[in-house]
Amino acid sequence: MVEVLQARADTTPDALAFCFLIDGEEEGPRLTYAGLDREARSVAALLQDAVGPGDRALLLYPPGLEFIPAFFGCLYAGVVPVPAYPPRFDRLAQSWQVLGSIVTDCRPAVVLTTRGLASLVAGIPSCGGLRVLCTDGLDPSGARRWRQRPIDPEALAVLQYTSGSTAAPKGVMLTHRNLMHNQRMMQTALGDDGPGLGVCWLPLYHDMGLMGGVLQPVFHGTSCVMMSPLGLLQRPIRWLRAISRYRAVSSGGPNFAYDWCVERIAPEERAGLDLSSWSIAAVGAEPIHPVTLERFAAAFGPCGFRPEAFCPGYGLAEATLLVTSGPRSAPPVIRIVSASALEQGQVVAAAPPHPPPLSLKAEERREALLALSSYGGRGDRGKEADVRALVGCGHPWLGQRLEIVNPDTRVPCPAGLVGEIWIAGPSVAVGYWNRPEETKHTFRAFLSNGDGPFLRTGDLGFVQDGELFITGRLKDLIVIRGRNHYPQDIEQTVQAVHPGLRAGCGAAFETWKDGRPVLVIVQEVERRCRSLDVARLVGDIRQAVAERHELQVHDVQLVEYGSIPKTSSGKIQRHACRQGYEQGTLRRWKGKA
Repeated sequence: MVEVLQARADTTPDALAFCFLIDGEEEGPRLTYAGLDREARSVAALLQDAVGPGDRALLLYPPGLEFIPAFFGCLYAGVVPVPAYPPRFDRLAQSWQVLGSIVTDCRPAVVLTTRGLASLVAGIPSCGGLRVLCTDGLDPSGARRWRQRPIDPEALAVLQYTSGSTAAPKGVMLTHRNLMHNQRMMQTALGDDGPGLGVCWLPLYHDMGLMGGVLQPVFHGTSCVMMSPLGLLQRPIRWLRAISRYRAVSSGGPNFAYDWCVERIAPEERAGLDLSSWSIAAVGAEPIHPVTLERFAAAFGPCGFRPEAFCPGYGLAEATLLVTSGPRSAPPVIRIVSASALEQGQVVAAAPPHPPPLSLKAEERREALLALSSYGGRGDRGKEADVRALVGCGHPWLGQRLEIVNPDTRVPCPAGLVGEIWIAGPSVAVGYWNRPEETKHTFRAFLSNGDGPFLRTGDLGFVQDGELFITGRLKDLIVIRGRNHYPQDIEQTVQAVHPGLRAGCGAAFETWKDGRPVLVIVQEVERRCRSLDVARLVGDIRQAVAERHELQVHDVQLVEYGSIPKTSSGKIQRHACRQGYEQGTLRRWKGKA
């Protein structure tokens, strides 16, 4: 990537690389390719004076452009960048805990940050003994002091910490070869036109924001408009206005971002949007919900958004980012399967077996998908619906290999069976930093016939007609009375019971009571909801789960708005919810019962 950025600076020095929207609206700082190269060399010279090649540098930056030259400056200097969640004044305890675990794990030699955050960083206990370097406002003449050094493709390039959706964050060791192969995979999937101008609101310390929002534009030589994640969370219209204003071609995020737009953007606000340029709407989640796609396409179709722009994909930090995606401009593939068969690990088509493409006006189809989104539910005519709708995530690219494997026997699953997703190829990382046993288990998996090594993803899915479908997480799987239940399906059932229950903000998990597994539901209440008949609501939740999933709910806990722990990419941290429940530390809802 050092060579790529230098080539961009030589051939298109004045081309815009990045700009940042202050508060998600007003255009602020800009970086050309020549400016980015110059600032990266200035940071690299600073690092070469302070630390040695191979040392780690913890990157702590607020939303803005300062992170980008700091990241490239590390690569220029042969220093390993460790992007991390920046400390926040309103969440110091949480910041200290997360940063403390990262610092203890990777032992950085230096912290890179801004002058505005320097005093706060210095006050974090885990960072107290570390040297803090501020990279904003460096003297441009310092770039001339940078000493270029050869780069080994197999050398460690980045320590990318996992989002922690099922366990504590771990440092994924990515080489320069990993980065380049994954960028080439994205390029191949996107086609010759590349990503075009993009809009990125994703946090840059997260794999999707870093690999897709920072490295991909540089790899292609295109431009990207950046905004803070808080800009989207506070007013999601800012995201879509940026796409409309700059005529962006590519942008995206997890499920919740699209749902948030539908829920929080009023019809009158949509009137001025023109989303016709948006042809790559990347979407990823665990798994992707078909209802999310339907609702967004219906809400913003009048603004020029086309359903075929959706680009579902699957990826994870341990594989750099991208594992599978569909080809550009191909409509999402939706399969409807028997839910009861899926519980037994079997894939059996259910009616309707081949739904029509996503439609902008077919109200009856949206309602049908709403019923299908949570399997085992009752349709509006009272018929049992033994169905589940799944969105395809495409296929691997550039020789990346994917196998569906029985996690117990390590034998590849035949067509029609659900198994664990195993991956092999040049994008797979070399392992976890300083965790040899976990590296062996996760990155050195072999099939029963000795074929390997593979990366064990911990995700469950199946392949049909060359398309990957995700069904859930192995560690999150709920097994009660010998039957498999996917937590996200139970969570959707619960959230459909009452409008006061916040969509996408609940956790269903298994815990133990008197030596047996039991089901617990933790669910956020909407902020605007001040009174509830709690006893009746809990009864309705128990009845809905019993009818749709044939499960008895041991306990239901309603919690305050914003208290469900999530990763930086919006995934529910069910293991943290379970821990909070078992330790009695959940923030119980305090509204009027």
